[in-house]
Amino acid sequence: MSTAGTVSKQPSLLSLYDTLLAEYGPRGWWPGDGPFDVIVGAILTQAASWKNVELALANLKAAGCWSFPDIADCPQDTLAEIVRPSGYFNAKAAKLKAFAAHVLGRHDGDLERMFARETEPLRRELLSIHGIGPETADDILVYAAGKPSFVIDTYTIRIMERLGIGPDDGKNRYGDWQQMFHRQLPLDVSLFNEFHALLDHHAGRACRKTPVCEGCCLLDVCVTGSNTKE
Repeated sequence: MSTAGTVSKQPSLLSLYDTLLAEYGPRGWWPGDGPFDVIVGAILTQAASWKNVELALANLKAAGCWSFPDIADCPQDTLAEIVRPSGYFNAKAAKLKAFAAHVLGRHDGDLERMFARETEPLRRELLSIHGIGPETADDILVYAAGKPSFVIDTYTIRIMERLGIGPDDGKNRYGDWQQMFHRQLPLDVSLFNEFHALLDHHAGRACRKTPVCEGCCLLDVCVTGSNTKE
């Protein structure tokens, strides 16, 4: 009898993590040399490929605009031209300047002081800054501040939905997805860091917009993938 359209058992999130880690190995995210790099990269990567973000980051370094005081002092039109390769450059220049103004004005430019706050108050503070939404805030929390706040992006949701996994209430809000991960996983920043990176890597390798199910390491536990079996 055909097993198409069925899987034996819904996998746990930890078992998915173990499978992805065994398949791909540690990803070593986030690209960058410190919290400042991560914050700027997290803002610039909104609706942009990392390749284009790298061009914008290189431009910032070449222009000597590589600190929060530098960003604050740079005219917004000039900053926009510098980060043009990342797309939406006028909006992103405004976001960079807003973040710089916040850190300089509230924390005297000291990220360590800012990141010394507990996770939830720090997350609320980040979300209060112009241009910082939930995904960007969580990128900053995990990869710059070292706080356990799972990053939810379109790749994660795509993979989970194809596996037949989702929030208990069936809703598709960012917070519902995040709480699902927080409830089922240890609140461990290293785990959150690596799991998010592995999910994004898997989305690029196999779980694309049009999935490449053949040879996928999650095929045996995937509701969508099971429909490709004969």
